[in-house]
Amino acid sequence: MGDSKQVVYWIRRLSEIAMLGWLGMMLLIDLAVAVSVGTFQWLAPISGVCGIVAVLLRRRHRLSGFVFMLVLSFAVSLLMGIIGLGGAPGSAETGALLVLLIGVLRHVEPIRLAAGLACAALIVLMSEASGRDYNDSGLAFSFLLFAGWSMAAGAGGYLRFQQERRTEAVHSVRRAERLELARELHDLVAHHITGIVVQAQAARTVAQTKPEAVAPALDAIATAGSEALTSMRRMVTVLRTEDEAGRKPGVTLADLRMLTDRFSADGPKVAFEIGQGIDDRTLAPEVMTTLHRVLLEALTNVRKHAPRTAWVEADLRRHDRVVVLRVRNFGSSSDPRVSRLGGGFGLVGMGERVEALGGRLYAGPSREGAWEVIAEFPLT
Repeated sequence: MGDSKQVVYWIRRLSEIAMLGWLGMMLLIDLAVAVSVGTFQWLAPISGVCGIVAVLLRRRHRLSGFVFMLVLSFAVSLLMGIIGLGGAPGSAETGALLVLLIGVLRHVEPIRLAAGLACAALIVLMSEASGRDYNDSGLAFSFLLFAGWSMAAGAGGYLRFQQERRTEAVHSVRRAERLELARELHDLVAHHITGIVVQAQAARTVAQTKPEAVAPALDAIATAGSEALTSMRRMVTVLRTEDEAGRKPGVTLADLRMLTDRFSADGPKVAFEIGQGIDDRTLAPEVMTTLHRVLLEALTNVRKHAPRTAWVEADLRRHDRVVVLRVRNFGSSSDPRVSRLGGGFGLVGMGERVEALGGRLYAGPSREGAWEVIAEFPLT
């Protein structure tokens, strides 16, 4: 898995170098044309240099760099058109504008602003063709520039569409899990309130015969009420941030082992170990809920994206005031498509939920070459 990430990284670096190389070659062409034509044609390579700088800085100054290039290019075209000395559109300048246009259509919010800037880019490019009408070739330049704008706008629009699809898919997962969490909150409240009611009834029963037993019962009621409020606050926080959940209160560590046993029955064998110092009273119900969901999601991803996995190692251990769940699969790498997405949609939701409970989630390759999911929770 680490090798595939390295490959993607170097592909991106090489594509960036290739793009800058093409812009550099276009700048050399602009310099040759400026030497041949002279006069104000020297403004074209100057604009090209500015465009290359804007491309280099596009991730930090995407919008301001694009607007600057639009204004600069339009001003140069207007100056050449007014003076009437002729000239040719700058190829590096045009190439930089098209590269920046793809990024604007993909990233700039809101989409209305991105569409407006794309239309402004078309106007600027057409002004290049009309204002720099070298040897009456404005019509040919107009056709070429419009074709370049169409391809850049199409590429940027397609990338924006794919990004919007992924964003909507993530939101859909969160909405579905939020409804599940609402049902879990109902079960959690019922679980705690039932215990409080039972203890209150018991205290009332023994009040007349054993008054000394009432005080401990009241202490137990107060403790149960405090735990209920703490758990409900955590889950309401998750609901407000549209985080995810999924298991009913009352499920124990035995259910985690049962989950791994069911997975082993019709899939790769799972070695699941629970460390010392962890029992059903150690973890809060909402933490148990998330542990169950993270384990389920990790095993499901193994079955989906690494079907040739030889075996899976899972362990739940306590380190001081932290509980850590780790799931690792060996013998088969995960699907590289999941790696490029940064994890499946289920892991996206699990990461948000773990963080809502004050923990951390990591999903990625280990030093040994295995794929691992690690969920860390603080003990309260």
